[in-house]
Amino acid sequence: MASDRENPEPCPEPRPEPVLHEDRLNYTPVAGSVTLARHRAARLIAEWGHPELAWSVALVVSELGTNALKHGTVRGRLFQVRSVLRPSGLRVEVSDPRGERLPLARSAADDACFGRGLSIVTQVADRWGTEPRTVGKTVFAEFDVRRGVGTGSVNRGGGGAG
Repeated sequence: MASDRENPEPCPEPRPEPVLHEDRLNYTPVAGSVTLARHRAARLIAEWGHPELAWSVALVVSELGTNALKHGTVRGRLFQVRSVLRPSGLRVEVSDPRGERLPLARSAADDACFGRGLSIVTQVADRWGTEPRTVGKTVFAEFDVRRGVGTGSVNRGGGGAG
């Protein structure tokens, strides 16, 4: 006879954390949209109680949005920026319709004018990655949020949101 130790009950899946705030907006694939998305994301993160992340989030949205424009556009299709704040962290996603073109972090030459976007995201965010979609892909960046942080004026990375 088998004991309960040999055949333990499966552990239930942990419940996902509740969503505290969420924003999602589609943008036309033009350069001005990246500016709008960057400003919106920085403003929302500050309004959601984490002004210390505003600059970093603005930078990540700018880099991922620019990559979506350069490498992920399809004529007549929009790209989407989504931000989700949970108790433990913030996730920023940029989705575009080109699933076959996955981003790769690479080293840019010292005098290159481009090619540093994902290296910047790697330095600023705690994690980043990609997820396939039915049509296209999502590139995400995640920021850890420490409990009790969010009311200070520390600016993670310097500079402004614009």
